[in-house]
Amino acid sequence: MNNNSTRASSLDALRGYAILTMVLSGSIAWGVLPGWMYHAQVGPRSNFVFDGSIYGITWVDLVFPFFLFAMGAAFPFSIGNKYRKGSSRRRMIYDSILRGFRLTFFAIFIQHIYPWVVSSPQDVRSWLIALGGFALMFPMFMRIPFKMPEYVRMLIQILAYATGVFMLLNINYADGRTFSLSYSNIIILVLANMAIFGSLIYTLTINKPWIRIAILPFIMAVFLGNENTESWNHSLMAFSPLPWMYKFSYLKYLFIVIPGSIAGEYLHEWLHCKSTIPVNDNKDERKRMPWILLLTIGLIVFNLYGLYMRFLVLNLVGTIAILCILYILLQVEGKNTGYWYKLFRAGTYLILLGLAFEAYEGGIRKDPSTYSYYFLASGLAFMAMIAFSIMCDIYSWSRLTRPLEYAGQNPMIAYVSTQLVVLPVLNLAGLGTYLSYLDQNAWLGFLRGVIVTSLALLITILFTKLKCFWRT
Repeated sequence: MNNNSTRASSLDALRGYAILTMVLSGSIAWGVLPGWMYHAQVGPRSNFVFDGSIYGITWVDLVFPFFLFAMGAAFPFSIGNKYRKGSSRRRMIYDSILRGFRLTFFAIFIQHIYPWVVSSPQDVRSWLIALGGFALMFPMFMRIPFKMPEYVRMLIQILAYATGVFMLLNINYADGRTFSLSYSNIIILVLANMAIFGSLIYTLTINKPWIRIAILPFIMAVFLGNENTESWNHSLMAFSPLPWMYKFSYLKYLFIVIPGSIAGEYLHEWLHCKSTIPVNDNKDERKRMPWILLLTIGLIVFNLYGLYMRFLVLNLVGTIAILCILYILLQVEGKNTGYWYKLFRAGTYLILLGLAFEAYEGGIRKDPSTYSYYFLASGLAFMAMIAFSIMCDIYSWSRLTRPLEYAGQNPMIAYVSTQLVVLPVLNLAGLGTYLSYLDQNAWLGFLRGVIVTSLALLITILFTKLKCFWRT
């Protein structure tokens, strides 16, 4: 949490970790790294072609659910603060819907100005369009830090959107492609749906988390009943008033966002108590912190290894053993372990539920996603919350976590910086060809991803320090 007690630094760091590893996974060299460096269904096991019959997950499969989890965890701070300040539910619902539409526009806009969409192979025109689109998004999504009448701000924003629409309609795209509302960035489009439906559910269930959780079995029932083509479940799944924006199938990610909102409530409550109760340093608690940190991270790594290698019995037994040790370590009375224990309890339930569902639908996988994937990813995200809380709130490892926090505070810029700034600038400067030299082997291929991601991070840190935040 920062000095003015308005931000939760561990949540920012978790969000930043998710967005940066998302960028990293898309920047590493293709086809030369071990299978666990790619999505499990598109690695060397399938000759780098998608194969939905391959089961297991890798660290790449966790970055998006971790980001979704962090999105849900932010609800008690964003929506909850509005509610505590007296904002009406009607207003909060309106804000959520507006945010969803703006994120949808963002998804469509960035997908159409990616250099590889504008031209194949990429040329100077495609790089300049990418840079121009990046610059245009500042008046779209950033509050201009100058004093001016509100109607002037609104006029500038409307003009920016109008310019963006004109730009999309007049670009000559590669391969005969034309502008289409249905052509959008699927990751951002899912986030847009979660911004609407996740926020709507949270707004209507503030202070009633049990109702929020009780909604999930009904969503599951719709998915399970969809297999009967004559059922109303199937009709509901197929219905969409705006097919380019909404599909009921996107709501499956509420299984991650809603548990995230529970974690966010635990965090908000802890931060409030932390600032109001006197400091009581518990030496026994501090002695156990390194082990709690090691085991929460180890639990995530262990499950990735066990499920990817399909050592299912070993993974189950080892996971239970680690959870038992963590349970013992978290029994000590302390100012922090009460909060961590709440996260642990919820995370343990979801992890075990996810492993119990592992055999259902053939095995765990990200795409097509399974219930085991939703539950396990959510449970591991709870454990990641504990780890980041220790790193940020207890040890204050600022050299490690501060860059993550900067990225977490400005995720929209972090997400697009690689394609819209880093690669265009490198190629316009004549340095882009050097990246291809790093596609020869695993080590160089990973170094390629680190270099590109680091440059994207530096850009994000720059704009964050300049207080240039993109918001929807």
